[in-house]
Amino acid sequence: MDNIAKIVARFSPITLAEMDGVKLLNRIDTKYVVPLSLLPTLLDATQDDYYAQETRGKRIAEYDTMYYDTETLDMYIRHHDRQLKRQKIRVRQYVNTSETYLEIKRKDNKGRTKKKRMVVPGFDLQAETMGHTKREVWTVADFIGQKTPYHWNELSPRLRTRFRRITLVNKNKTERLTIDMNLVWENAVNGESKTYPELVIIELKRNGHVFSPMTKIMIDHRIHPFKISKYCLGTALTTPGLKKNRFKSKIRKIEKLCRT
Repeated sequence: MDNIAKIVARFSPITLAEMDGVKLLNRIDTKYVVPLSLLPTLLDATQDDYYAQETRGKRIAEYDTMYYDTETLDMYIRHHDRQLKRQKIRVRQYVNTSETYLEIKRKDNKGRTKKKRMVVPGFDLQAETMGHTKREVWTVADFIGQKTPYHWNELSPRLRTRFRRITLVNKNKTERLTIDMNLVWENAVNGESKTYPELVIIELKRNGHVFSPMTKIMIDHRIHPFKISKYCLGTALTTPGLKKNRFKSKIRKIEKLCRT
């Protein structure tokens, strides 16, 4: 990890304020999985074409997320069963800045991802309800009711996910590239946990199919897109007896990748 931090330190920096025009809350996502051992090579190849996000002097950020779902795991099942229209509901804490947001990610039938979010001040990821006053809870319930087909009172914490992230922005400011490492999943219901220390999930986020330097780099290294959901992967890994046939081949590929 020290080697990776040294490489990222060589990138030209970009601040959160400078990234305002690259939020990409309505976007097309392309994901890849690679072993941690390959990451230094990929970072070296991207250095001339990307800025590295720097927040409070740090270029590797910590994320702590709690995903919510129904008792029957409706959001997980919809994804597993290849439903094109689906949502993920989560509360994400950006540890470096102490900011916490309720985030709703919606995938439409054209493959576009749309994200809506609201600030949730003082939220404890271990708690079962959001907010400390009736007004805060009502605001959250109203937001979820307006943006999703779910009601707040039918949702509960299902999966906690923690990871470290590098965020790169191409120099034309048309895309973001997130690189997630040190992934840890903890099932909020049964306490089961899983981690893949050697797994890296790379996600290319852009508004349409504009040229991406990273796409060429991946082709050069014979790395193909890999559709994956951190929520679904973690839920499948930590929930015994759960329907997961569609994800078994992905899990096998990840386990093989992490052994190389």
